[in-house]
Amino acid sequence: MNGRMTPIVTTIAALLFPFVIVFSFYVIMHGHLTPGGGFQGGAIGASAIVMLIVAYGVKEIYKKTGDETLSIFESIGGLIFVLVGIIGFIMASSFLYNFLVGKPLFGDIPPFGSNPGELNTGGILPILNIAVGMKVIGGLASVILIMALATEGGKK
Repeated sequence: MNGRMTPIVTTIAALLFPFVIVFSFYVIMHGHLTPGGGFQGGAIGASAIVMLIVAYGVKEIYKKTGDETLSIFESIGGLIFVLVGIIGFIMASSFLYNFLVGKPLFGDIPPFGSNPGELNTGGILPILNIAVGMKVIGGLASVILIMALATEGGKK
């Protein structure tokens, strides 16, 4: 047995994967407006990879992604987070200074009263949410992939 599920399961998993990733990105991007953010959206994104592991088998997913690719993805998220912090420190002598306030990109000041859900009012928070989401997707998916490989290797 190669660990691959039936064609029905693999087809449904392949069809659902992009929708789960888009929902993950939605939760990440709206984290400063609604409950959610980088961690929650990253966990949803990692669950999409887990769905593929269950449907296609761990060895096939490991061949296509591997822990190196996920580690690079996670590292890029950490690098973005640190770079945003350093840019804030350079601009105002304060790590993670919100240098995008009042700027057209993510920096519009929301109107007084009820916020109609304008996406570009978070300053650096959406960028930090993306960075955290990348770290969580890469980290959780790597851990689950390695655990699944260890479990698969234990079976004879």
